Amino acid sequence: MQSNPFDRSKHVYKNDTFAELVKDAVRFFNGTPVHTLPPPEIFLGAGVYAIYYIGDNSIYKKYSDLNRLSYDFPIYAGKAVPTGWRQSRISDDALNQSNELYNRLKEHSRSILVGAGLKLEHFMCRFVIFEDVASDMIGTIEASLIKLNRPLWNVAVDGFGNHDPGSGRYEQARSDWDVIHKGRAWADKCNGISKTRKQVLNNISAHLNTLKTKS
Repeated sequence: MQSNPFDRSKHVYKNDTFAELVKDAVRFFNGTPVHTLPPPEIFLGAGVYAIYYIGDNSIYKKYSDLNRLSYDFPIYAGKAVPTGWRQSRISDDALNQSNELYNRLKEHSRSILVGAGLKLEHFMCRFVIFEDVASDMIGTIEASLIKLNRPLWNVAVDGFGNHDPGSGRYEQARSDWDVIHKGRAWADKCNGISKTRKQVLNNISAHLNTLKTKS
């Protein structure tokens, strides 16, 4: 059987219904209750989340100002799924009964607690739990939240969501986040060449200048 002539248009998938579904999920996300970080109760489920800054650290003052009346500008957004989810190695029931989303927010809380210049009470969060077939949307909605909001700790300061690389793998550089918020013991073991604090702060300043009040 011979190959068909190449026609790019025959490979492009378009579906307005899918686009509207993503928009609807994002609208729902933006309307969910905001909680302290971590949330006040342990809960089950996987999904997506955003973290908001409302504190007095001068580096992030613009976020505090923008979030003063409503939580519209996350400083970080992410997803939380159990091990094996990406490879479809777990069932929907196992997904629904995991507490991966709560645990991820708890993990972020620990990073903030030890991060220099940060106070946990200066952070809030919101999240959406996706169950059963809706869990297929988790990665798509996370990507949409990052694209729409361009959270600082996602697009300009890397490393907030990093894990301990483990013994024998500390040749890598400390992340931007660990350069300006020292305190995570495992990050202090990383001995690669990192950016300077001044370089990271310059990147932050440039990013903050792009943030504008949402209409």
